[in-house]
Amino acid sequence: MISLTIKQARQFILLKHGLLDEHRYVGKQGALEFIRETGCVQFDPVDVCGRNADIVLNSRVKGYRKEMLNELLYQDRHLIDYFDKNLSILPVEDIPVFLADKMSGGYAEEYDRRGGEAVKRIEPLIRQLIGERGHISAREVNVDETIEWYWSQMTSLPRAALESMYFRGELIIHHKTGMNKSYALMEDYIPPEILNAPPPFESGEERVAWHVKRRIGAVGMLWNKASDAWLGLSFKAEERAAAFEKLLRDGGIAEISVVGLKDTFYCRAEDLPLIGEVLHGGEYKQRCELIAPLDSFIWDRKLIKALFGFDYTWEIYTPAAKRKYGGYVLPLLIGDRLVARVEPVCDRKAKTLSIKNIWFEDKVKLSKKLQSEVDKCLSRFAIFNGCGGVRSLERVSRVAK
Repeated sequence: MISLTIKQARQFILLKHGLLDEHRYVGKQGALEFIRETGCVQFDPVDVCGRNADIVLNSRVKGYRKEMLNELLYQDRHLIDYFDKNLSILPVEDIPVFLADKMSGGYAEEYDRRGGEAVKRIEPLIRQLIGERGHISAREVNVDETIEWYWSQMTSLPRAALESMYFRGELIIHHKTGMNKSYALMEDYIPPEILNAPPPFESGEERVAWHVKRRIGAVGMLWNKASDAWLGLSFKAEERAAAFEKLLRDGGIAEISVVGLKDTFYCRAEDLPLIGEVLHGGEYKQRCELIAPLDSFIWDRKLIKALFGFDYTWEIYTPAAKRKYGGYVLPLLIGDRLVARVEPVCDRKAKTLSIKNIWFEDKVKLSKKLQSEVDKCLSRFAIFNGCGGVRSLERVSRVAK
């Protein structure tokens, strides 16, 4: 078993994510390389200061611009919108795995049950319209009917039908205009050698092991515990435990102990050279980066608290009166420490990034050097959001209690 100090464990995870030392990922190709390395980037449509996926890439990819992700998705087709860790963006070559998962896990039947005969009734019309126009949105299907959909909400029948066909793998998102999605036939945009490729496993046991190893790689280092890091996967805790045992037997993962912590952690065998680099010591260039609320680096909140001493909750769905910090608050990383929470809001009309508040952690020394690093990070974040400057609504930093 490999033994790491807490500091070494932090360095390994951050180096794995490209968040420590010089940038490993550069430009559009770097964005693609990172997503292939981590497996997926979780997507969320909320855009207070950039969408989650863009914030993730901005923190890692030197020279990243938001249009790069759109190009990779909707022009180059190297990436695809689909369901992995909930709604995600993933490499297109992985799509056969996830289509097989959805069709075998009861999900497709659930969509059919919800949509029922109404959805099936207008599917021929949708196929006809796509054949005529190449791609369509729900607004372009002239059917004025609503049905009960997810979360017991009513939605238009065209939207429900398009989402059902998309979920089953018949359709692909052709492009997005704001919140509006336009769909096309998947077979028209995904090469047959990818779309028809068999999954890289032959049994249910191998399927679970493939996903477990992939999620370990997404976080960098994981333990075998219930966690949001496993969201979107359809297997039970005992199946996950069996997958850990299989991966250990087969040499796909390695055990790690962290000095001062009782739990056993695991990393992918492919990442052992990086752990070796950390064990040999060395100085790493510190970076100051804002971390997205659904970043794979912090998927397991309890793990982050154990290793970084940072207790983070995304309070966007917490009633305002019950929030401890704010609705859209981002962790702030400096070097190998999570030192603060920042609440940025983009004023797109004024092209200004407003900082509503910064809450520094209890033991963080508020030096001029630290403030300078934070200011430079916020300036870069403003540029990323197309803003010309930063405006602090409450400049005094407050210590989190």
